[in-house]
Order: sequence, then C-alpha cells, then structure tokens
Amino acid sequence: MSLEREIKQEKFSSEYQKLAVNIAFTNAYLTSLLSKNLKPHDISMQQYNVLRILRGQHPNPVSINSITDRMIDKMSNASRLVEKLRKKSMVERKTCTVDRRQVDVCITNKGLEVLSVIDDTMENFDHMFNHVSIEDAQSANSILDKLRNSND
Repeated sequence: MSLEREIKQEKFSSEYQKLAVNIAFTNAYLTSLLSKNLKPHDISMQQYNVLRILRGQHPNPVSINSITDRMIDKMSNASRLVEKLRKKSMVERKTCTVDRRQVDVCITNKGLEVLSVIDDTMENFDHMFNHVSIEDAQSANSILDKLRNSND
C-alpha cells in the first residue's frame, strides 16, 4: 500500500518531504515488528542492540564507551541498559585491568543463548524483504547512507 493511503494524505509539498515522512513511517513500522519479536524474550530493542554488539566482540570485553559508540539509538543510556541485562544474567560487568576507572562488559552464556533463539525469529523477520531485490536493497542503503552523511 502506498504511503498516501497508509497515512491518508493525498499529497506532499515535495518528493523530499514524502521521502522523510516515508522513512519515519517505515521506521515506526519496522520498530513495531521488531519489538513484537523481542517481547517474548523480555528485552527491548536497545538491549538487543547491546547484546549483538557484545556477541560481535565475544570473548573480548567491551567498554561502556565503545558500546555507546556502536549503538544504533545514540540517545540510549548504555550503562542503564547493561545494568538491566546484568540483572537478567545476560552480561557481566568487570573492572578493566588496564584502566581501573573503566568498566568492561562481556556477554554471558545465557545472553548468547537468548540471542541464538532470537536469531531464529529474526530470520523470519528478514523474509519480509523477499520481494525486494538485492539491487533495490543496495540502492536504498546507498540513499540512506547519503542522507545520514549529508550533514557531516
């Protein structure tokens, strides 16, 4: 269904305005689907992001600052997210051996197991893109990269 029909708006002031609204609308749509997939595992999208970052570095520890730098949602509080995951036994916090002021974080076996189960769910999530060609996906990714990099 077209964006116009989805949000019941007949026209936009420009194709650029329509693109901005379309990106925001699609982001909300994808966020809702992702949240539904994560809800049975009792983790938020931001917590999922932290777990994925930690799994990517496993078995090496990652500093809170490094997690913050890699987060998709730059407004997230990495320390708070790590603490919530620690309470769920999905991560461990350790004092850095090189800099005692720094806290390092490692994913636990439980965290890896939860991600493994979520990976199966996410594979189903990826199927929603089956009607998009690889070329179209590459083109969309290129356009989105240009949008983000235009303000550098």
